Amino acid sequence: MNEAIFFDTLRQGLWVAVVISIPILTAALAAGLVVGLFQALTSIQEMTLTFVPKLAAIIVVFWMSMGFMTQTMTSFFQSTVIPLIAGG
Repeated sequence: MNEAIFFDTLRQGLWVAVVISIPILTAALAAGLVVGLFQALTSIQEMTLTFVPKLAAIIVVFWMSMGFMTQTMTSFFQSTVIPLIAGG
């Protein structure tokens, strides 16, 4: 395997990682903004108030997008990684 194939596969793998992580990171960002706004409006500075809603949002979004994540990773491995292993 030459360097071009290696770096192209690495680039595709990193892109798959970014695409897979977007739903979870978006949920964490949205939950953080909502909780931060709530804390700023009410002057409540409790640490668990920021942690628990973010964790709950991440778990819910992870559960909802698990099929998409699995399908994306499986298609990447079947179309890119396995042919490289089998071919060479």
